[in-house]
Amino acid sequence: MTEKNIPVKGIGLVKFKKNKRSKALTISIRPLKGITVNMPFYLPFSEALRIVEFRKEWIEKNLPKIKKIEEKATLFSEATTFKTRTRTLNIVSYTGEKFTAHLTHNSIDLRYPAAFNVNQTSIQELIRKSILWALKNEAKEYLPQRLNTLCHKHGFNYNKLFLKNNKTNWGSCSGKNNINLNIHLIRLPDYLIDYVIIHELCHTVEKNHSNQFWMLMARFIANPKQLSKELRTYSTHIY
Repeated sequence: MTEKNIPVKGIGLVKFKKNKRSKALTISIRPLKGITVNMPFYLPFSEALRIVEFRKEWIEKNLPKIKKIEEKATLFSEATTFKTRTRTLNIVSYTGEKFTAHLTHNSIDLRYPAAFNVNQTSIQELIRKSILWALKNEAKEYLPQRLNTLCHKHGFNYNKLFLKNNKTNWGSCSGKNNINLNIHLIRLPDYLIDYVIIHELCHTVEKNHSNQFWMLMARFIANPKQLSKELRTYSTHIY
C-alpha cells in the first residue's frame, strides 16, 4: 500500500502518501485538501507518523488559518452562480449513475446522480475537478493569444509561455523571460487579466518592483498600483 489515511489526535485525519520522487518527508496543509504527508518509499508509515507527532505544534498553529480560508469556499449546488470569462456553470441532477462534465462554447454543464446529495464531499470534489478542467481549457483558448496581442502591441519580447494551476500568484516571469500565467486568470475581469499579463511583460525589462518598473507599467496601463490592490481582493484557490 502506498497511501494511508491515519487519524492523529488533535489534528484529525492525515493522508500519508509514498512517492518515488520524494527524497525527504514533507507536510502540507491546503484548503479543502487537509493535511498531506509526502514521504519516500523506504520510510515506514510508523516513522512518518512519529515525525507528524513531532511537528504537531506547527500543524495545530496553521490549521486555523486554513479553516478560515475554507469557510470562504463556495459550496456548489444547482443554485450556485459561477462564471469564467465566457462560460456559465450549470449543475443538475439526473437519473444516471455517473458524474458527467461537458463544455459548450458558453457553458460548463455538470450532471451528478440523483441518488447523491450535491453537498457530499465526493460530489463537491468532482465539481471542483470539472471546473479546473474547464479553466484549463479556457485558459488555453484565450491567454496565449491575448499575451501575444499585448506583446506585439507594446513592443515586448518573451521566451516561452507556461499555463499553471498556481496557488500563490497570478503570474510570474523567470530570469530567462519565460512567462507563467495562472489558469484562474480566466475568472477575472478582462482588464485585470490584461493587468497581470502586462505586469509580467514589464518584468522582461525590469526584474523587480522598483520605481522604474511602475513607471514602465504606467506607460501601458492606467493606475497600475490601484489595479494591484484590486487584484488582491481575488483568490487563486477559493471561488
